[in-house]
Amino acid sequence: MKTRLSLLFAATFLANLVFAADAPASAAEKRYAEDRKLCADESSSSARMQCLRDAKAEYDKTVGAGVTAKPAVAKTCEGCGRVVAVSVVEKDGEGSAVGMVAGGVAGALLGNQIGKGASRDIATLAGAAGGAYAGNKIEQKVKAVKRWDVVVRFDNGTEKSYSFDKDPGFAIGSDVKSAGNSVVAR
Repeated sequence: MKTRLSLLFAATFLANLVFAADAPASAAEKRYAEDRKLCADESSSSARMQCLRDAKAEYDKTVGAGVTAKPAVAKTCEGCGRVVAVSVVEKDGEGSAVGMVAGGVAGALLGNQIGKGASRDIATLAGAAGGAYAGNKIEQKVKAVKRWDVVVRFDNGTEKSYSFDKDPGFAIGSDVKSAGNSVVAR
């Protein structure tokens, strides 16, 4: 009796091994069909859709458990990198005699409007000096220029800095590619 039971057990075990390859797929398909029926009972369409997505994910996970995915091959990009720093530098322009003379004349005219006699002369000189200084500073601000300095760390580990006269539109973390003596967005 014991031998007969052992043989029956061995036969059952071997039969299960033979059909084991078909069993997960058919069991997974059966479970997927049952889950889809359960999803039909959901009250709202969004809940039904979420239920169906979850059922499909479980089915794919069960069926794909024995299948190994190919490892992803990383594409290398020659001259590609990422922006690590962006700074805006404002440089004052150069003042010239034109700003000083124009400011001095305007200041002298305003100073001449104050006082009488010797005090008028002092006010005119003070207005001319103040106007010349103000005219020079105004000219420097008008001729000021902005420069955008962008530091890029390339995929090969090197870092390089680029300067732009206009805002290049890059932020820290932007993906860029080298283009001659500059960089462009990828």
